[in-house]
Amino acid sequence: MNFSDAFQQTKHLVKFSPDGQYIASCCQYRLVIRDCKTLQIINLQTCVDPVQVFSWSPDSLFLLCGMLKRGIVQVWSIEQAQWRCKIDEGSAGLLAAHWTPDSRHILTTAEFQLRITLWSLSNKTVSYIKYPKLKSGFDFTSDGAFMALAERRDCKDFVSLFDCEQWKLIRNFPVDTNDLAGLKWSPNDKVLCVWESSLDYRLLLYSIEGQCLAAYSAYENALGIKTVVWSPTGQFLAVGSFDQKLRLLNHITWKPIVECSHPSSIMDQDSVIVYKEIESKFATSGKTKSIAGTVFPIQSKYEPQELPFTVPSVKPNPEKPNPKLGVGLVKFSVDCTYIATRNDNMPNTIWIWDMTKLKLVVILVQSCPVSDFKWDPLQPRLALCTGNNKLYLWSPAGCVSVTVPVDSNFTVDKLVWHSAGSALALVGTTHFCLCYVNNEV
Repeated sequence: MNFSDAFQQTKHLVKFSPDGQYIASCCQYRLVIRDCKTLQIINLQTCVDPVQVFSWSPDSLFLLCGMLKRGIVQVWSIEQAQWRCKIDEGSAGLLAAHWTPDSRHILTTAEFQLRITLWSLSNKTVSYIKYPKLKSGFDFTSDGAFMALAERRDCKDFVSLFDCEQWKLIRNFPVDTNDLAGLKWSPNDKVLCVWESSLDYRLLLYSIEGQCLAAYSAYENALGIKTVVWSPTGQFLAVGSFDQKLRLLNHITWKPIVECSHPSSIMDQDSVIVYKEIESKFATSGKTKSIAGTVFPIQSKYEPQELPFTVPSVKPNPEKPNPKLGVGLVKFSVDCTYIATRNDNMPNTIWIWDMTKLKLVVILVQSCPVSDFKWDPLQPRLALCTGNNKLYLWSPAGCVSVTVPVDSNFTVDKLVWHSAGSALALVGTTHFCLCYVNNEV
């Protein structure tokens, strides 16, 4: 495992290009594009204002930089350094900017969801879509042929389907929700999942023709759905809820096949391995800590725990909105053999479930709250970080804690995998570095 030097960035704006050739980062006004292998700068651009959001086009030929406060989007070309594009939403304001799958159109959402504007980079045309309900309330099919858009008309929720080749409305149908909160296509593009806001537990599944295939509700009169994720194979639909349970629905009956609880106590009969991070002050590198006038570097390692084991938890504040309670993050491994979850009122803990056995197999208990975790894009290997100077990796072979040998003040808040699984971008508050890892589990 090797590490690069640290490079400056702001707002965690670091992303690999989809084809894996480049890595781009933003530092205030500047957009810096580097070669992934040599890390040499191949393109440097200056934006009109500090960048707040940015993204690669799906074909890796363009970069979009959004200056939301100014209502401006700038687009840069990788192949033609002198090519320029500037989009100005003017008085309408700017909430979000997204690429379409063809990499030649950009969707911008105006403030207060007044409209969505479709900008063409090819023929410089502009089109408007009325009645959008959410800031990013749309989703594309995996082949890029259709877009589903959540709308609000006459105090009712609707979904509109657009042909992404001609950008024409092909279908509009009402959905049986009171306050639609999100929508997502299945991996095979045949089913559209729609769900309610957290005030009402309700999940609906529609065909591409607009027919309601199924409706699901786990309980009533309590905070409901927190997150919805399709498995890579499309066979499972994972629904994380405020009741601290993950429910896996199957793709045939749309009924739950298992409920994954996140108990505060792990008993002997559960057959679960609990790994806890143990910190020590005997290392040659890493963060330092002063104790009684002496400076000790801090290193950590995982140690298996005896059962029964009590999982550390935090009591949510009932007076604050969006309480830190329930299953807020759910991620499938690329081969769908594992699923990792985080129960938000147990922020230091990651739960790993074996999908072949439909049971909990591993619990990782960290010293600090987990800020991010991501699966390797090619194999069942999980990387996580906790806002300190360490990188943590888990695979079926075991788990390890690695100190990032960059700077004593460097912290890892966000992780970005390279598409080949050969490198990780470790993104901190003001800097980032690359970690080159072995492709073997």
